Amino acid sequence: MDYVFMMDSDSDLPYDLKVKYDIPVVYMPYALDGKEYFDDLGQTLDHKSYYDRMRQGAVPVTSALNEEVYTEYFEPILKEKDLLFVAFSSKMSATIQAVYATRDKLLRKYPERKFVVVDTLSISMPLTLLALKAHELYRSGAPLEEVAQWLEENKLRAHGWFTVDDLKYLKRGGRISPTAAAFGSMLDIKPIITEARDGTLQSVDRVRGRKKALNTLIDRMMEYSPDPAESPVVILHADALKDAEELKNLALKKNPDLKIRIDNIGPVIGAHCGPGTLAITFLGKERTI
Repeated sequence: MDYVFMMDSDSDLPYDLKVKYDIPVVYMPYALDGKEYFDDLGQTLDHKSYYDRMRQGAVPVTSALNEEVYTEYFEPILKEKDLLFVAFSSKMSATIQAVYATRDKLLRKYPERKFVVVDTLSISMPLTLLALKAHELYRSGAPLEEVAQWLEENKLRAHGWFTVDDLKYLKRGGRISPTAAAFGSMLDIKPIITEARDGTLQSVDRVRGRKKALNTLIDRMMEYSPDPAESPVVILHADALKDAEELKNLALKKNPDLKIRIDNIGPVIGAHCGPGTLAITFLGKERTI
């Protein structure tokens, strides 16, 4: 290929798929107990150990990469080939501004190259499902512009529906007030959160109890009609495998033809939602929220 297809680790791309398809990944930073890590898809610090440390009181801190680091990732590629970078939602971090600035700087240095950035308006597995479908085009030999256009035309078909187990992590991140967290925990309220059309995370419902939350995730999945022939449904969990298996069984009862994979929520996303978070993700009808 005369160009490289690249992602970042806020996609929660499973490591086995990164290796299988040889996808270059920008590793995003976080700190835990004062030590800096890079999210290398669970290779340095496995997901269970990470969430165990959160349960024990560790408070992860995420941060953005700067232009210098992005240059270290991008320039070696642009010396030889063009680049398509599939980025997580611009509405969830200012990081993409550093990507754009780095792109502009490098294109001045290598004016013969193409460097396209696609703002997917997604994060975590919805981004990955979209990217993996586009990567099929890439592997078939489709030109850069065609793959980028497909991503732009289909990005609102990527869905992520989430629920958290403990509201204190949303409180810590400033997404809900301390009062709302206290009353919500007392009443066992579980928020239903989705990736919206504008690329933000929106709380769209509140239900009482974990079982009701799981059934609501299934209802939302059915509403947007995942196509088993196009892409698997992926259930994500933050060290909540038993609940993820239950969610899988509920989904298969609704549609036995679904292909379902269970995977982990990575440390950068998990820092904001906490252990016990569950999500159901898929490609389906366009988002309406």
